[in-house]
Formats: sequence, C-alpha cells, structure tokens
Amino acid sequence: MSRQNRLNKRVLQEDREAYAALQAIVDYNPSNKDFELAKVTESHQAMVTDQTDEIQKHAVANASSDKATNSERGFHDKILGAKNQVKAQYGENSDEYASLGMKKKSEYKRGRRTGSNNAVNKS
Repeated sequence: MSRQNRLNKRVLQEDREAYAALQAIVDYNPSNKDFELAKVTESHQAMVTDQTDEIQKHAVANASSDKATNSERGFHDKILGAKNQVKAQYGENSDEYASLGMKKKSEYKRGRRTGSNNAVNKS
C-alpha cells in the first residue's frame, strides 16, 4: 500500500460524526455490500486500533528518547568532571589535559599592549 497523506483532523471528525449518524439509520441497506454497516464498523475499529497503537508507540518512543537524553547528559557531566580532575591532577599545561581535546594554557596567545592609534609623536 502506498503512503498517503494523513487526513485533516476536521475531515476525520466529520467522518466520525457521519459514522455515528449512520449507526442510527435503522433500515440502512446499501446496494454495494462493501459499504454495509458491518464493513464500515470493521473499518472504524481498524482505524481506532491503529491510532491507539500509534499513540502507544509514540509514548514508548518519547520515553526512550527521554532516557537516551538523560544518559547523554549524565555521560557529558562525567566527562566534564573527568576533564576537571585531569586539570587538577596534571595541570592546564600538560599533555594529558591536551589529550582530552583541551587547549594547553601555553597555547593561548598572550595579549600585547599596543600603542594607541590616537597618540601622535610630538617633536
């Protein structure tokens, strides 16, 4: 079955209302047996079952995503703590600190004082 776009919520609600009204028609007897009340009810039940399944799977996916997010955050916090511990144990200028992807303190450029551009030599 090819993938089709979802129905608009308004259209789906109108279909539900029409189904409820169809159930109230006592002498409904279509000439095309594909549209008998039993077949329409079967289709409605399949839709409700599939929608329920979709909602439950979304809930599971969201819970799984939240769990993964929490695990990622916990791992990140542990790595940050480990970097701080390496910094405390070996110093900011050590190869061990640099091996963690950090920049050694000695690799930063020192600021230089520059003369003011507004200063003019007065001679």
